[in-house]
Amino acid sequence: MYRRILHLDENIKEKSIFLFGPRQTGKSTLVRAGLPDARVYNLLDVGLYRTLGADPTRIKKEILSIPHPKPVVVIDEIQMLPELLNEVHLLIEEHGIRFVLTGSSARSLKRKGVNLLGGRARSMNLHPLVSAELGESFDLMRALNHGLLPAIYDSHNPDGDLNDYAGVYLREEIAAEGVTRNIPAFSRFLEVAAISNGQILNHTNIASDAEVKRTTVIDYYQVLLDTLLGFELPAWKGTKKRKPITTSKFYLFDPGVARHLAGREKYTQKNAGFGAAFEHFIFHELRSACDYGYRSTLHYWRSTSGFEVDFILDGSLAIEVKAASTIRADDLKGLKAIREEHPGFKLIVVAMNDREYLEDGISIIPWKIFLQKLWNRTLFTDDVILG
Repeated sequence: MYRRILHLDENIKEKSIFLFGPRQTGKSTLVRAGLPDARVYNLLDVGLYRTLGADPTRIKKEILSIPHPKPVVVIDEIQMLPELLNEVHLLIEEHGIRFVLTGSSARSLKRKGVNLLGGRARSMNLHPLVSAELGESFDLMRALNHGLLPAIYDSHNPDGDLNDYAGVYLREEIAAEGVTRNIPAFSRFLEVAAISNGQILNHTNIASDAEVKRTTVIDYYQVLLDTLLGFELPAWKGTKKRKPITTSKFYLFDPGVARHLAGREKYTQKNAGFGAAFEHFIFHELRSACDYGYRSTLHYWRSTSGFEVDFILDGSLAIEVKAASTIRADDLKGLKAIREEHPGFKLIVVAMNDREYLEDGISIIPWKIFLQKLWNRTLFTDDVILG
């Protein structure tokens, strides 16, 4: 078990928590490790599900019968029985009980228009593992090829487990969200979406390649967003001299899942897909850091004339990702274009080189050092170490 960056025991002191994340990201493990004394109701237990489904008020009766002090209460997979949220609301409001409500999808709750506790619970997202959680166990090529879902990262048969995850969960369970029962169409969409991973969204082209309607593609993408299986990276619009593109990019939630769905061979540092996969991994680290309280916003920037920067963090740090050890002048054009309008920006290139140095006022940082600074929260404060 890895020590996760998200700490439930600290956050539960303030208010109840909705903890969302795709299956196998480790939500149940996180809850049990961080809240060992919690009272747990797991709705995947068929007997419990039937009991509470027949009488949702039973959970209130059981909790109120516990002698003081009342424990934190965990309900796993709350979207399976949203009727319980009325009882949860009452227990929070009238009795001060704190809850952790886990789920793989907020979509089911939103779609049914159920009681989402009126702001009495904070929503938190759990992502696959990040480099800081793996520590010395982190292996870049393993992360790119097999992904960072805990059970798959540690598996003796990661390819087989990825196949099961994609086949059983992504296709069947996500299709069961209600948007479609057409598994073949959804499967074609997933493959095309994975091939287009990290690119600017073009629903028309995706629809053509997947052989489904454009409106259906839009619905499918919304399913991925609602279930945290994918994320839109919005365009940054902070330039005037160079008109920015305004359409978002889209990334799947895990590099290994994206590779498997796209049907790509395993990456090496020499094959064509390595650069895009490396960028996807850096996105995963940045996206996770934002959800874990590091910085609030993440964008990309591209001008209509072709200048581009991979990531803009918190509107003040521009990051270009290069899967190469030698940085050329052309690699810096996007960062320099940003600097023309925003001279106060900090500019970084994340690369495969071995040492940190300055190039025309731009920090060239080895990826390992970049990740250390990201999780040590020193990206905005550290000066470049020359040498």
